[in-house]
Amino acid sequence: MKRFFLPCIAIFTGFITNAQQKLRLLSPDNTIRIEIQTVNRLCFSVFVDDKKILNESEIDLKLAGDRSLSRDLKLIKENSRSVDEIIVAQVPVSRKNIPDKFNELSLQFKNRFAVIFRAYDDGISYRISTSFNDSIIVSQETAAFRFTQKTHAYVPLIQKREDQDIFHTSFEELYPYKMLDSLSDKDYMYSPVLLKTPNGIFVALTESDLDDYPGMFLRGTGMDALQGAFAAYPLEEKMVDGDYPEMVVSKRADYLAKTKGNRNFPWRVLLIARQDKDLPANDLVYRLASPSTIKETGWIHPGKCTDEWIIDINLFHVPFRSGINTESYKYYIDFAKRFGFNRIMMDAGWSDARDLFKINPQINMDTLVAYAKMRGIGISMWTLSMTLDRQLDSALKQFKRWGVDFIMTDFIDRDDQKTVNFYKKIAEACAKEKIMIMFHGAYPPKGFNRTYPNNITREGVLGSEYNAWSDKSTAAHNCTIPFTRMLAGPLDYEPGLLDNATPKMFRPIWGKVMSQTTRCQQLAMFIVYDNPMQIFSGNPSQGWMEPEFMDLLGSFPTVWDTTIILQAKVAEQIITARCNGNNWYIGGMAGGKAYDCVIDFSFLPSGKYKATVCRDGINSDRNAMDYIIEKSVLESGSSMPIHLAPDGGFVVRLLKE
Repeated sequence: MKRFFLPCIAIFTGFITNAQQKLRLLSPDNTIRIEIQTVNRLCFSVFVDDKKILNESEIDLKLAGDRSLSRDLKLIKENSRSVDEIIVAQVPVSRKNIPDKFNELSLQFKNRFAVIFRAYDDGISYRISTSFNDSIIVSQETAAFRFTQKTHAYVPLIQKREDQDIFHTSFEELYPYKMLDSLSDKDYMYSPVLLKTPNGIFVALTESDLDDYPGMFLRGTGMDALQGAFAAYPLEEKMVDGDYPEMVVSKRADYLAKTKGNRNFPWRVLLIARQDKDLPANDLVYRLASPSTIKETGWIHPGKCTDEWIIDINLFHVPFRSGINTESYKYYIDFAKRFGFNRIMMDAGWSDARDLFKINPQINMDTLVAYAKMRGIGISMWTLSMTLDRQLDSALKQFKRWGVDFIMTDFIDRDDQKTVNFYKKIAEACAKEKIMIMFHGAYPPKGFNRTYPNNITREGVLGSEYNAWSDKSTAAHNCTIPFTRMLAGPLDYEPGLLDNATPKMFRPIWGKVMSQTTRCQQLAMFIVYDNPMQIFSGNPSQGWMEPEFMDLLGSFPTVWDTTIILQAKVAEQIITARCNGNNWYIGGMAGGKAYDCVIDFSFLPSGKYKATVCRDGINSDRNAMDYIIEKSVLESGSSMPIHLAPDGGFVVRLLKE
């Protein structure tokens, strides 16, 4: 690890007149520039390669008691530094050693507010801090992002729920491509939002290091701008009943948060790329997050898990009645053992959703726990978030007695201050018991997985389950996720559906869930999508019939030393190469149209590799289950042509000889 501090003049230049004060902060490679204006109001603008991509945009924070950042704004101190160090990821989502190189400018104002700006070679960020002795009430934050004219955006527009406000969402939407000025102040979206400026620069707008504060939504303005929007603090809640009850807000306060007066607020982050392929491996959100609170992480075990909920445990060729019962879960344990998975999930239904100690009478947990232990397979459990919160201590102790080291909690669907603190409470409680946690019905991690690496993954994505009741999970959507949702951290899409159809033949059928992609695209997701705990959603009864395919899938790692994006175009295609040890894995996905590519293996270290290729079969444009597996030996510097069918994909596994 190395850290450098450079003279201020190397990082920013400023000039002061009676009319205004402007400061300038440059990225380490001098290609990205932030200009900051601090007279009467605090604004910033951003330039890439000397081309403006963000016009002057306001920053403000208002507190109860008529205190605000913009009130009596007087700059009293400027601090600058330059950092060049390596972050070693405890759970390497996309790479183990992460360069963290930036220039920073801190502005301290007389009114006890400060703002910190950072410029990286692949993005910029800012955060507000306060230094009050007493606690504070935040009544409003202004986070404006005024882009240049004719900017477009991929926007996950929130569909308002009946009888709930716009801030209740499972963070599972599509990403339609729209002109930014077509979005009104009634259009709300969560982040990341991906924008494309007229000069071809991509900007992904999101946040990092969210703690004790509501998450940042974005809303349109009718112009080429987005405005931060925040859920007010929940004063009153009510339970919405149903199969999976959850707490919703019935009354909100006139403020956002009550919090410490001496603190840093979340980073507002703009990831910047000149080409599509520069986006998916950008881990700036992780770099900006607070370091891990967990020092010893040897008990955190990434891997692959089965899940039965999406296919409704609709097994076949079995001598028992399939369902939520002991026999079916033993079948899943045998499947996991045979094909290289290290755990199974017992999803919703293993217990009463309202009481984790009311176990389904068709399940004998003692029998399952003993059988799983004998087979060397872990058992993981689903929980309802409202129930887990109420029974937390006793439930975690019960899980430990069963040997459970990974749980899911579901149906949260909010990110106001109270809910954000719930995530922290659950992660800390699980860490004490050395249990990994996955949140579903959840906002993206936004760096939380660095601070709490036992939060190994999250949902917050429109994924495989939507095939059971809609036609939303298209190949184009699948090829948009790496450029949008994935930029905020690992995601639980739950790929691997083994019943595959073309869009023309696709039907959403509960109990016989199929994908709108080829089989090979489902396989490629295990390589393309960041997720240290990949969840396989396919039907194991089909998997038993295709051992060569399942052996290949089961061999994939889920953490990576290195990630390289070879080819990419938002919503159209992506080819990702990843390294684990001496072996490489390459996954490619097509977003709806067929295309031909040539993989240039010059990125490989010298030597020979045993290659296993799984690619779309010749008839996969008609029968999406068609694939072919081929084996060969190749060397670094060679190349390989591959054809991807419409909605198709491929995987290449390279084992170093």
